[in-house]
Amino acid sequence: MVTIVGGGLAGTEAAWQVAAQGVAVTLYEMRPGVPTLVHKTDGLAELVCSNSFRGDKLDNAVGLLKEEMRRLGSLVMSAAEASRVPAGAALAVDRHQFSEHVTRALDTHPLITVRREEVPAVPASTERTPVIVATGPLTSESLSADIARLVGAEHLYFYDAISPIVLSDTIDRTRVFRQSRWGRSLTSAGGDEGLRGRGRRRRREPNAAAAAAGQVPGAACGVDDGQGDYLNCPLTRDEYQRFYEAVIGAESATVHDFDNERFFEGCLPIEVMAHRGVDTLRFGPMKPVGLIDPRTNREPYAVVQLRQDNIAGDHFSLVGFQTQLKFGEQSRVLRLIPGLEGAEFVRYGMVHRNTYVNSPTVLAETWQLRRQPTVFFAGQMSGVEGYVESAASGLVAGFNAGRLARGLTVSVPPRTTAIGALAYYASHADPAHYEPSNITFGIMEPLAQPPRGKADRKLAMSERGLEALATWMAMHGLERRGTSPGPAPAV
Repeated sequence: MVTIVGGGLAGTEAAWQVAAQGVAVTLYEMRPGVPTLVHKTDGLAELVCSNSFRGDKLDNAVGLLKEEMRRLGSLVMSAAEASRVPAGAALAVDRHQFSEHVTRALDTHPLITVRREEVPAVPASTERTPVIVATGPLTSESLSADIARLVGAEHLYFYDAISPIVLSDTIDRTRVFRQSRWGRSLTSAGGDEGLRGRGRRRRREPNAAAAAAGQVPGAACGVDDGQGDYLNCPLTRDEYQRFYEAVIGAESATVHDFDNERFFEGCLPIEVMAHRGVDTLRFGPMKPVGLIDPRTNREPYAVVQLRQDNIAGDHFSLVGFQTQLKFGEQSRVLRLIPGLEGAEFVRYGMVHRNTYVNSPTVLAETWQLRRQPTVFFAGQMSGVEGYVESAASGLVAGFNAGRLARGLTVSVPPRTTAIGALAYYASHADPAHYEPSNITFGIMEPLAQPPRGKADRKLAMSERGLEALATWMAMHGLERRGTSPGPAPAV
């Protein structure tokens, strides 16, 4: 028997992986009895910040991570495929259909019991009855206090922010244009060929102070990094300057509960980025590179991208535009964007607390608590960042909790895989300067003999990763599994 606390991406994926081994699971989710400030439904695996799972090709690390998860029978990947919306070479979903798919899969699984109640403390655990804590960024105060007691002073926090959503038919289509950055698109919905497709390269992004500092703000928060099918709102130099001045002069909402704000560097509010310099936004979420305005046949000075947020196509989110501005200020400032002058906002951006542990100090790469290995942590609580990374940590934690309950040894794929590299990084990074991380090729084991070209090196790392995963799966007697929404086969 395995107990899982938290019904988000990590908790639901973990439950699926445990049940796949023929082990009974009890999954606790406090909603709807105990609501949060940002959740809107009582569905499991509700996507709060964005509807994007980012790139879906093997020339980027998160594309590799997703493909590895598919081969391991991931429920989250199955739900994402079933609820996919147009997003070019990225994977974006209808968030309501996605949550409904996951909720239905768990509610109907004979080995999974979902209990809608708050868990105020980490449940007792043994080797045959392990516990997975996957409560996410909005962990209740009582459980947070108990986790702090369990892990010690390493219990940390930071703030996360979510982007506004606009009603589609209030966008002025005469002022925007639809285009993928670099002209890229997914050549097929699935399979290796679709994942491997590469688009045209025009020119490299020009250097800037923000880029020179080694940071491109917003890149991890769903900003179109060369993959997407988006509405683009082009800005001239004067329009950008007016927008920039409005942002830095706008009033922000008060962040409650804590005196010091800690934002994940890859998911900064636009006003935080703007205060770093006049061009920071233009080299972050508003970067125009790879986009040509068909009306001028030139690259705009700056661009705001809108991504389809549901299958119906009536909601679009502002990509990378997470913000903590007051709602009235958002209404005023965002309507300065060409095409959004008369926009109706379905949801304004907001800031919420994100709680996580200092994973290099407290967690092993199996996602077990070092001082109490019958307890696992998964998801953003475990010190990773991003939807896919959260689900991936839940997949490995669920796999290992199931094995522990069956009296077997725990195991993690090698560092040459994306899923193994993520686990290794989270458990071995410098604890003194640890921040939640997305998956990147940079945290994976380097190639012994890398190809000369950058694109070829990335594909070579992906090919090596999938080969290593196949070897690891064979070692454990695992067959490559599909993404069927039905109960997964026993491990």
